[in-house]
Amino acid sequence: MALAATGCAGSSGGDGGGGDEVVTVGFAQTGSESGWRSANTESMKAAFSEENGFDLIFNAADNDAAAQIAAVRDFISRGVDAIVIAPIVEDGWDDVLQEASDAGIPVVLEDRTVTASDDLFASWVGLDFKKEGVMAGEWAAETFGDTPTKMVVLEGTTGSAPANDRAEGFDEAIAGTGIETIDSQTGDFTRDGGKTVMEGFLQKYGVDGIDLLYAHNDDMALGAIEAIEAAGGVPGEDIQIVSIDAVKDGMQALVDGKINFIVECNPMLGELAAGLVTDVLAGDEVEKQVYVEDQSFDQEAAAAVIDSRPY
Repeated sequence: MALAATGCAGSSGGDGGGGDEVVTVGFAQTGSESGWRSANTESMKAAFSEENGFDLIFNAADNDAAAQIAAVRDFISRGVDAIVIAPIVEDGWDDVLQEASDAGIPVVLEDRTVTASDDLFASWVGLDFKKEGVMAGEWAAETFGDTPTKMVVLEGTTGSAPANDRAEGFDEAIAGTGIETIDSQTGDFTRDGGKTVMEGFLQKYGVDGIDLLYAHNDDMALGAIEAIEAAGGVPGEDIQIVSIDAVKDGMQALVDGKINFIVECNPMLGELAAGLVTDVLAGDEVEKQVYVEDQSFDQEAAAAVIDSRPY
């Protein structure tokens, strides 16, 4: 069920558990791999604050799936009231989610999804990653059409929901066009990763051998821009770039003409996640999936909003 970002506003941002009782919540974050992730973490910390009736136990797993699962097990052993997880990868969650269920601790997923049975978590709040990929692909299809186009892809973390879904959506949108994927590798959603992988692409194909870059997030696109400029190319002209996130640095690169199109992935999920936790602990019925709507930006649209955006 798709809900606008304000869809749960009535149940968020208030007392975590009613009265003066403090609600202890364990939050297992992926890490701090990008500007998007940093904004997401700050949103969560603000929503699950002491002022709002929460005691937040925060863990960032530095993109180590095993460490993240260990953190969730630690939350369970501490007897927290609820657990929120932004899963690094989709697979491998069945056992620990069953352990949380057996302990009577509700779990809310935030941002990313899992392949485990949906009866093992109370709800999920986040973005439609496949739709983001479709939106990015539709821009590419409209821009290049039947023109033979050599594209390279900077993938997100292997096995993660956004990487899987953004790839699938983009590929569906460009089907039947002249766009050909000549190479695709993971940059792990990091700026350094994007720069390193793009350097390899440029060494292999040269600036003239690449027409289009699709980056699964802005940080990798920003790293790629550094690599393109170091190779003597002009990002946004010699190699057009489409990416996903719409963080401040990415939007500035779009305004500057170094990125050509960005699809938003809104990181401000804290109030919605806190509202879901509050409702679940109160015994209220909640939606299984809560989608936040995304926008998209070309250069003109980015210039109009960049100064007013909170991330």
